Amino acid sequence: MHEKTPSHREKLDGAYRRILLEKRASVLTALGAKAQTLAHGDRISDEDQAQHALQEAVSLRLNGFEYVQLRQIQQALDRLQLGEYGICLSCECPVAPKRLEALPWAKYCVKCQERVAENHAANESAEES
Repeated sequence: MHEKTPSHREKLDGAYRRILLEKRASVLTALGAKAQTLAHGDRISDEDQAQHALQEAVSLRLNGFEYVQLRQIQQALDRLQLGEYGICLSCECPVAPKRLEALPWAKYCVKCQERVAENHAANESAEES
């Protein structure tokens, strides 16, 4: 019988999959710990209400970022499953390995990400006008 050895691409995909799964577990753990803390909060004195409200607002904002990151991680895992991981969603060129090492859920190459960020900033400033 002839055993099939994994290709370089399969090894890379496996490494990225492990990284993404570990990061997903980390984000889920952090979200669970925050939810647990909020659920078991004790009665707060009137003097501490403002400070507590600020801490809760910051925590909710951070949760929002973590949910966005969780969604990005899941989308990257989906692209891995489909064989589309590491391909820019805009120009369809390969995303640089260094970028994927730094940001394994990256959807765009650096050039396209800069363009997306510029468009987003332009849209926000147009809305503020």
